[in-house]
Amino acid sequence: MATPHAVLPHARHSSLTDSAARSQRPRRAVRFRTGLLAGATAVLTLSALPGTAGAAPGQVTSPEQATRMVAEASHQLEVVTEQLNTAKVRLDQQRNAVKAAEKDAADAAKRLDALDGQIRDLARSAYTTDGLSEIDMLMSSESAEDFVSSLGTLDAIAGHTADVVTEVAKAGDEAERARAAADKAAEEARRAFEKISAQQADLESQIADYQRQYDALTAPQQQAVVQAHAGASVPVPTSVTASSAAAQVAVNTALAQVGDPYVWGAGGPDAFDCSGLMQYAYSAAGESLPHSSSLQSQMGSAVSASSLQPGDLLFFYSPVSHVGMYIGNGQMVHASTSGSPVKVVALDYMMDNFNSARRIAG
Repeated sequence: MATPHAVLPHARHSSLTDSAARSQRPRRAVRFRTGLLAGATAVLTLSALPGTAGAAPGQVTSPEQATRMVAEASHQLEVVTEQLNTAKVRLDQQRNAVKAAEKDAADAAKRLDALDGQIRDLARSAYTTDGLSEIDMLMSSESAEDFVSSLGTLDAIAGHTADVVTEVAKAGDEAERARAAADKAAEEARRAFEKISAQQADLESQIADYQRQYDALTAPQQQAVVQAHAGASVPVPTSVTASSAAAQVAVNTALAQVGDPYVWGAGGPDAFDCSGLMQYAYSAAGESLPHSSSLQSQMGSAVSASSLQPGDLLFFYSPVSHVGMYIGNGQMVHASTSGSPVKVVALDYMMDNFNSARRIAG
């Protein structure tokens, strides 16, 4: 069974690698006891556990209290991790918005340049008509009808020129709006990136603190922590039949990962958190899911708990912070918590925290 000892290297490996992220970390204070990340639903305060460097007399009076607190810390860290996953998805969306806005601005600028050249050509035609003025045309016309026809042609050219001038002005306005949108999106992406960089540093300090507290527990206590949050493993079923080809691939893929370690923020192929496993499984089936349990809970179509089919995603807690996959027979497969690998468990143990279910395919 995987242990939390592997968490920190993996978590750091999954950190944002941009220089901006690195530059933020040295200035961030370690503050596991000052609260959860921005947007967290509750403040988590943990007393030092027996045997830890900062333990004070009377803070923890029993191993049961220590076990309960570390189990709660594990759940709160999953809440924070899923919020961080959601924030990263939002950042990617903002970066895509920047690219789209910049493309719109560039296209408008190209159109503007093309029309500018067209205006110059039309203007020359409108006012020179191959070097002939209206008097020249009158004197050189063979008849009144010929003169009127020439004037009509000149007026048509001038009218078309006016239309193009209007189009140029419109294209210029569009270019300005597109550039303004690109600038706004870029600024939003920059602010989001800075916020996520800070969140990543805070999360790593929380993981380190949880590691310390988990290590302070005895082996039976550690097992109690894992089972409280992850459930007891049951044998992997030999056969699961889903309602669609895509759901079948997703189920098979998820079950094939049983035994892989849980790592906060990981999306495979060798380690997973809860939403990372679901994203990985459905990606194999050609379905794109965001790496966020909260955002996954808005995908597909709603399913009642009484109508579940293999491949349906199961969401827990309010707001949503955990996801697993139903595989039939009252069981689910999920990446559960640190210290416990991807496993199959009976669904009953988590139904008190059940939030909703979604059908992604089928």
